[in-house]
Amino acid sequence: MANRYFIELSYDGTPFHGWQIQPNAKTIQESLNFTLSTILQREIYAVGCGRTDTGVHAKLFYAHFDAESSIGDLEQLTYKSNRMLDPAIAVHRIFEVDENAHARFSALSRSYEYIIIQQKDPFAVHRKWEMRETLNMDAMNEAATALLEYEDFTSFSKSNTQTETNLCAISKAVWTKKGNEFTFEITANRFLRNMVRSIVGTTIEVGKEKINTAEFKAIIEAKNRSRAGLSVPAHGLYLTNIVYPEGMIA
Repeated sequence: MANRYFIELSYDGTPFHGWQIQPNAKTIQESLNFTLSTILQREIYAVGCGRTDTGVHAKLFYAHFDAESSIGDLEQLTYKSNRMLDPAIAVHRIFEVDENAHARFSALSRSYEYIIIQQKDPFAVHRKWEMRETLNMDAMNEAATALLEYEDFTSFSKSNTQTETNLCAISKAVWTKKGNEFTFEITANRFLRNMVRSIVGTTIEVGKEKINTAEFKAIIEAKNRSRAGLSVPAHGLYLTNIVYPEGMIA
């Protein structure tokens, strides 16, 4: 019987082509697999809690892997992993979990944030999206609140994906403003490919007063991706939290 371990990590997505392994591209999953396999001297395959796209960041991310025999010193494994991994990936801890715990399928909810900055800032390059147009935040929040009334988000999904359903339960969607920054926070049980970036792009259309909340709702109800706004750039997006059943992770 294999032992299952969770990895708690974070990463700057700038140098990577997303989480998932793909041919001839640098990914977080590939980097993690190679590092763990090298240190443990056995083939390790890490399963992530989700699939972030190219350039998307994660303030908190979980992955799991199985090992045929127990790993003695997990703090040492964490230390060695950080020494070997790309500087843009940080492993915070590695811990053993029940064999049925799954980084992706056991998650109850995930949270993202998207950050817009309205002035030039050299320290925000690849971290926030610079967009200087005037935005009506009250209007954007009215539209964001409407998201909680719906379940089918086909209009905000990337076309031709392999998902069996486009139903999602959104429990939080809110815009806040601090100084020259707008931040959008959203929590749901699951997300579709490109969903958050499409929602942000469409609520920005509301913020620019190009469409109103009624038209925003009509876009959702159309279940047609071509009706929604453009996807905003990936580098302003962060995975911020994943919630699991109580007691599953320490």
